[in-house]
Amino acid sequence: MSDVPLIDSTSGLEDVVARARDLEAVALDTEFVWERTYYAGLGLVQVGLGGEDIALLDTTAIPDLAALGALLEDAGVQKVLHDAAQDLQILARATRSQPVNAFDTQRAAGLVGLSATLSLQDLVEWAVGVRLEKGETRSDWLRRPLTDSQLGYAAADVRYLLDARRKILDEAEARDRAGWVASEMERYDDPALYDEADPDDAVDRVKGRGLGRMSGRQRAVLRAVAAWREREARALDRTRRMVLPDEALVAVAERGPQSGDDLRRLKLTDRQIGRYGDGLLAAVEAGVDAEPEHVARRGRPGPEDQRRAARLLVAQGFLAGRCEREGVDSVLVATKSQLADLVEAGPDAVADAFPGWRYDFVGRDLEALLRGDLAVGLEGPDGWPVATPPAAGR
Repeated sequence: MSDVPLIDSTSGLEDVVARARDLEAVALDTEFVWERTYYAGLGLVQVGLGGEDIALLDTTAIPDLAALGALLEDAGVQKVLHDAAQDLQILARATRSQPVNAFDTQRAAGLVGLSATLSLQDLVEWAVGVRLEKGETRSDWLRRPLTDSQLGYAAADVRYLLDARRKILDEAEARDRAGWVASEMERYDDPALYDEADPDDAVDRVKGRGLGRMSGRQRAVLRAVAAWREREARALDRTRRMVLPDEALVAVAERGPQSGDDLRRLKLTDRQIGRYGDGLLAAVEAGVDAEPEHVARRGRPGPEDQRRAARLLVAQGFLAGRCEREGVDSVLVATKSQLADLVEAGPDAVADAFPGWRYDFVGRDLEALLRGDLAVGLEGPDGWPVATPPAAGR
C-alpha cells in the first residue's frame, strides 16, 4: 500500500488545508480525465506541504471542495504548480473560487536560462537531481480504486516542486530577475484567465480543407455554427467532435443548408439531425443574416511587403540573439505573430507591446531598431545578431 494518505472526506480535506494555510507556499497538481467530455473530469488533487508531507485529495469522494477553494483564494499562501494555467482553471471551476498568488515553475524557468516549456521531469532533474518516472501519465484517474503505482506517481509530481521553486528564485536573485519572475506570476491573478472563452471565438479552433477559399458570407456562417457547437458541447459536457466534427461544420458553412434534407445531403445522420438539426439550421440562418466577414486575399507580394518581411527577419534575429545570450526563453517575450504585428504597427507600438521588464530587456532597443536608430549585424562572438548604432552617413 502507498504510504501517502488518500483523503476522501470533507473533514480530512479541511485538516490538510488548515495545515497548508500556515505555510508560505504549498505545491499543487491535478490528475484528470479529458477524453469524452467538454470539461475535465477531476480525479485527484495533490498537495505538497514540504518534503514527504504530501496529501492526495480524492475529489470523486469529497462532496464539498470549499476548503480547497479557500486555499486557492488565500493570498498569504503561494500555490506552486508546473505549467499552471490548465490546473488552475480546472481547480477554479471545481471549487468555484478565484486563485491568487500562484507560482508557475515552468514559466519562471524560462527567465533563468531554461525553457519555458520545460517538462516537470527535466525541471526536477535540474533542481534536485532526481528523474521522475512518468508511467501513469495516461491513467484513468476517475476509476476506483487507484493503484499504488498511480498514487506513487501522483505524489512524486508535488514532492519536489517547492525545492524547484526555491532554486528558481535563488537563480533569479543571482541574475537580478526576481522582479521579472514576480511580474510574470501576476498573470495568474487575472480573473479573465478563469472565464470561459467567448463562443464567437470558437471559429478559430476549426480546422479543415477549404477554409482559405471561403467567401466572407461563408466565414460568417462558419462563425455562427462554430459558436452553436461550442454552446451545445458545454451544455452536454461532450467534446466538440462528439457534437459535430470540424469537417461537417466546414461543409455546412460552404453549402448553407436550409432543411433537414439539405443536412442529409451533407452526410449528417438522422440521429444528428434529430438531436441538433433545429439548432444548427438556426445558426446557419443567423450566419447568413450577419455581416459578411472580411477575407484577406493573398496576392503577389509588393515592394512594401518585401520590406516588411525583411524588417521582421531582422527583428526576429535581434530578439533571438538577445534572448539566447541572456538566458531568457523568447516565447516569454513575443511570439512570431506578435512580432509581425509589431513590425506592421511600427516603433510607437513597442512600449505597449512590451510592458514592464520586457521593455527594459529588449523593447527599448527594438524600438530604436524599428526607427532606424540601431543597426543589426552578425557581430556577436556567438554569431547571433547584435544591435549597434548605424555607421555615420547611413
